Amino acid sequence: MSRKDLSTLLLLALIWGASFLFMRIASPEFGPVFTTELRVSLAAAALLIYARFTRRQLDIWRHWKKFLILGGLNAALPFTLICMAELNLSASLAAILNATTPMFTALAAWGTLQERPGWAKTVGLGVGLFGVVVLVGWSPVPMEGKILLSVLFSLGAALSYGFGGLYASRASQGLEPLTLAVGQQLGASVLLLPLAVIFTPRHMPSSAAVFSVIGLSLLCTSIAYLLYFRLIRNVGAVKTVSVTFLVPIFGILWGAIFLNEQIYLNTIIGLIIILLSVTLVNRKARPKGGNRVELADQRRV
Repeated sequence: MSRKDLSTLLLLALIWGASFLFMRIASPEFGPVFTTELRVSLAAAALLIYARFTRRQLDIWRHWKKFLILGGLNAALPFTLICMAELNLSASLAAILNATTPMFTALAAWGTLQERPGWAKTVGLGVGLFGVVVLVGWSPVPMEGKILLSVLFSLGAALSYGFGGLYASRASQGLEPLTLAVGQQLGASVLLLPLAVIFTPRHMPSSAAVFSVIGLSLLCTSIAYLLYFRLIRNVGAVKTVSVTFLVPIFGILWGAIFLNEQIYLNTIIGLIIILLSVTLVNRKARPKGGNRVELADQRRV
């Protein structure tokens, strides 16, 4: 990986780590549904403007059914669930829980594609579960009902990303990356619009919340997708997926700097265990035919 690509990878991790900070600030004031609707709608608009200025042709309307499904699984549902979780969870805890996405991708592949996990993935799933227990159970934060429910929301988002990634790998055949990015955000926007009308904010949000939504839309979605697809083109999916290891680190960092979130011992230990799980789950397996296969992490935050 060249220095330029490595710098792009670090920048992408920095940006996606900040998404948990922005959601933690915006969702209590805008509400989880309205925050997500603004995020995907503004991101789609920005990407459409980018496509217009770069004279890129987008093949969206012919595949609208695909984009509704992809937008629901890979954006509308997980984004909203994370915003719901961050009403009670810290940005750093939400970022670490989101790193379990490769575990759930392996489970989704096992359940829908009958892709039996090898020994490494099986051990990785067990290690990841243990990491979640350490992260949540061994904590000075009181484990009240709303906290546990928020943890389930975060894990539900990771599960949704898992199914979304599997669907994207099949639905994306023959489609340009920019078309996928725009179509996914438009699909999510259409799905969330009826709920967003119901759950509009009752009070004018603060400037911090407004700027957080703008950051989520333009920085963490529009620009991040362009960086992501550039990495996919330059270095491939295998190296790009290493961003999974860096996002929670930056999530913890931004939470500590800007929200004064405390970093507990269980946070560090839980992070290390979950990242070990990600390593095992993403190990390449050699099937009987001798070809190497991989399970790529398709989740986006």
